[in-house]
Amino acid sequence: MNRWVYLTIGIVFLLLTGAALVSYHGKKETEQANVKAEQLQTALATAGLRVPYKSSIVRVLGDDGGAVCHDPRDALRRGVLYGMITNGAAGPGQRPVLIDNKLLQGQALIIKVYCPQYADAFQDVIADLKDA
Repeated sequence: MNRWVYLTIGIVFLLLTGAALVSYHGKKETEQANVKAEQLQTALATAGLRVPYKSSIVRVLGDDGGAVCHDPRDALRRGVLYGMITNGAAGPGQRPVLIDNKLLQGQALIIKVYCPQYADAFQDVIADLKDA
């Protein structure tokens, strides 16, 4: 009895694994992703910021900006942004800190290149932050 149950579960598992491998297409490096990565590199260099490798930008941001462009004015996104601008402590010791202006400037450039429809909204979000 147990042998048939294990055999059935094993066959179902193999079928699901095969279906997952066939249907997975992964993130492909497209021409548009390369063009946008070059635009971002130019914008970062013009602003005097550190410029990452094009392959790194393509891998992280793709052709649509990835997680950065998922409605940056949303309350959850703002919460994550504000949560990263702290002293690194946890619990009651956690305090907001002055942020390096280059960090916000870099994220604003990413949004400007990949999702310009959110550029003004993101500027409104970071306008109230105190930077160093």
